[in-house]
Amino acid sequence: MRKDTPDNQPELLAPAGSEEAARTALRYGADALYCGGPMLQLRAESAGMDEAELARVIGLAHARKKKLYVAVNSFVYDGDFADLVPYAKKLQAMGADALIVSDIGAIAAIRRAVPELEIHLSTQANCMSSEAARVYYDMGVRRIVLARELSIEQISAIRKNTPADLQLEAFVHGAMCMAYSGRCLISSYLTGRSANRGDCTQSCRWYYSLTEEKRPGESFPVFEDERGTTILSSGELCCLPFLDRLRDAGVSCYKIEGRMRTPYSVGIVVNAYRMAIDGTAPLEELQRELDTISHRPYISGFYLGDPAVSGTETVGLIQDWRFVAQAAADSPNGTALIETRNRIAPGDTLEVVSPGHTGRAFTVEVIRDECGQTLDVANVPMRTVSINCPWPVVAGDLFRARDAQSPRE
Repeated sequence: MRKDTPDNQPELLAPAGSEEAARTALRYGADALYCGGPMLQLRAESAGMDEAELARVIGLAHARKKKLYVAVNSFVYDGDFADLVPYAKKLQAMGADALIVSDIGAIAAIRRAVPELEIHLSTQANCMSSEAARVYYDMGVRRIVLARELSIEQISAIRKNTPADLQLEAFVHGAMCMAYSGRCLISSYLTGRSANRGDCTQSCRWYYSLTEEKRPGESFPVFEDERGTTILSSGELCCLPFLDRLRDAGVSCYKIEGRMRTPYSVGIVVNAYRMAIDGTAPLEELQRELDTISHRPYISGFYLGDPAVSGTETVGLIQDWRFVAQAAADSPNGTALIETRNRIAPGDTLEVVSPGHTGRAFTVEVIRDECGQTLDVANVPMRTVSINCPWPVVAGDLFRARDAQSPRE
């Protein structure tokens, strides 16, 4: 983005699937976090926090004067309401800044029980028009997480035809569902696990073949590339090149997908978008940062028109880089104390990523253990070692290496 961007930039909202991911997102510049709690959220249980962890993450955010939104966006049955209302009251008492809700009945119940608690409409509700947005506004919703299926022009029309204090939030980065904003029945049909209840098996990422009714017993794989056939699987959204167009259309919050993502992935993506919003690095340099995380080919989704134009033919995972270590302490003097995550050896070229910086490369010359003994290799995860590093680093900084089999730039 330009360096002359206005001061009223949209909020940068980051996923927090764990306490470590929350800390990383805040370090790298998130304005707010969203997470799931122990129930009624649309991610697997591993991405939902228990009450103790949720309380700590709310405290982390508020200590930095940032906000924390809790997803309560499962579609609910009659039997769920006995738990929903006490849960909403508990989240309000814990200090949640807003609840992200999909179900219209849940919205009404929460509004009656805790009218002072802000409600954001989840993208699962598929709000695609100003008429629908005004209905939700009249119910007390104060932010709409827009359906991913909207173009920039359609978002602009919604902004012009809704109350000024109704905020519009849009996804700008991450995985996209092949169904309308997650309303998918494939997982339920094939495995009995409902995507709309937080238990999606990501069946769209599986490998499929076609059959023709007059040729029983014969199957025809649809080859796309060397990674296999994933004909139902979407590419990943990346709005970095046109963030300013979303802002100018009236988007007040940029949302990053990824409560199932690693803290490394969250940190890299948040850092890139933070720097784009602040105009502190060229977009080409920031795009390279996004290329270092595990991802499927990036697409612009529906924002620029027909999603087919942005290319969805090759959707295998791209994993050219690996996260190798995290700074264990502040190290200003040329020697970095790190906690390993993957193998490191002398001669490796690493990059260190600090908040507000893109990757800075250096060559590992020496590795020492806790006793100062020289090591030929550091290949035990979570081990604390020291390495030479020409850059000053701060605890929490991320180190990565390009996989040897990947082509060099």
